[in-house]
Amino acid sequence: MNDRVIDLTVVYATHDALRRDLAHLDRVTTRADRDPRQLPATAGWTLFKKALHAHHMAEDVALWPVLRRGLTGRPKDVALLEAMEAEHAAIGSLVQAVDATLADLEVDQLRLGVLADALVVGLAGHLKHEEDAALPLVPRALTAGQWDHFCRLHAQLIGLDGPLLLPWLLDGAAEATVERILSSLPASVRTSYTAQWAPAYTALDRWSPATRTL
Repeated sequence: MNDRVIDLTVVYATHDALRRDLAHLDRVTTRADRDPRQLPATAGWTLFKKALHAHHMAEDVALWPVLRRGLTGRPKDVALLEAMEAEHAAIGSLVQAVDATLADLEVDQLRLGVLADALVVGLAGHLKHEEDAALPLVPRALTAGQWDHFCRLHAQLIGLDGPLLLPWLLDGAAEATVERILSSLPASVRTSYTAQWAPAYTALDRWSPATRTL
């Protein structure tokens, strides 16, 4: 079906970056020396939410529905895509619940801990479920043009946050992954990334409220 190979590198890199932030989130919501009310004022929480929203919105709009049309007559695969959408909705509700709890002047730390743990476990489980079962369907059921449309929408949803979310994506990634993603971008973007975006991101103490600039 495809006239060229579909490259899923960015999706897997996004998943790895989300997992990295889940580990940070787990630490900042369970450490006795941290005030959980400071979490909304951190660049880390803001970037995590922006990246997660863009990634899931792009999948819900331009990946799962297109895959579903390509999987007509395969009810088990269609049910899997419905599960992906349901998991997205549950994760979005957990993020909203964490924010609502943090907005309370007297944060219920027990409730926050339960919600944060549910988010960490739920999102980690979803990412693995997607990688194990849904992503293998992409090269089999999508054309290269359809995949390109998904990638373009994902980039549009990131929009003006690109100067922070690109280094966020590549933070801690394997050298081969960094090279593969950067090589797919225009030369002007690569120059900006190296000269400005990556240094500015590195200077952020992402999980400290004192350095939030977003």
